[in-house]
Amino acid sequence: MLKDGHVHTPFCPHGTKDSFEQYIENAIQLGFEEISFTEHAPLPTGFIDTTPDEDSGMRLDVLEAYLDCIEKLKRTYKNSIRINCGLEVDYIEGFEKEITEFLAQYGSRLDDAILSVHFLKYRNTYDCLDYSPDVFEQMIQKYGSLQAVYQNYYRTVFLSIQADLGPYKPKRIGHITLVKKFQKKFPSVADNKKELMDILKKVKEQGYELDYNGAGTAKPLCRETYPPQWVAEEAVKLGIPLIYGSDAHQAKELKQGFVELIQ
Repeated sequence: MLKDGHVHTPFCPHGTKDSFEQYIENAIQLGFEEISFTEHAPLPTGFIDTTPDEDSGMRLDVLEAYLDCIEKLKRTYKNSIRINCGLEVDYIEGFEKEITEFLAQYGSRLDDAILSVHFLKYRNTYDCLDYSPDVFEQMIQKYGSLQAVYQNYYRTVFLSIQADLGPYKPKRIGHITLVKKFQKKFPSVADNKKELMDILKKVKEQGYELDYNGAGTAKPLCRETYPPQWVAEEAVKLGIPLIYGSDAHQAKELKQGFVELIQ
């Protein structure tokens, strides 16, 4: 079954206003039999978004409308494509209690979900590591080295996998090499193989899946999947399910990176 397990929507505050119907009709035309809408969940209560427009996740006051909208679309397209109602939930170190409470309230309404790391904690501050090359460069300066940023990212991903977030914790771990989004401008001499293998072993131990994300192939400073091929091959050896995700923020991005993913 051809599935896209990571798709955004008009509810994304930093995406396009392409309609749900545009995403769905394009998915059908591309041959997908299943699609998961996984919009950025509201950020944890008490967390202050560090991006300039504070638009990393949808507002809590529109979440019900989002969930209701997808339920209606599931009925409308039930004979054409399977539609899953989902969220991409941010794991933010230090806000485990708030994330658990959110999932306890809304998790029963989800068919699918992804747990991702976008924000890194450094001392008592947080940075959105994939916001822009300029922010990433500021992080390198703050941390003291590029490798220190990488290590903190992989440490946080590992924490997300082992975190107890209750019975509705997402079982798919999102784009585990997102830290490489700007790698062509900030190339790393280290492959971080140990950190990545530790992550894969923990994913396997927990019985989770991996988001095999094509968005990086379209990013001019990345040009590879999240994770890259060698990591995906190691995941396969361990028997970890890889779920393709376009991470589309507009309808035309569906299936991006798919050729690279299946080679």
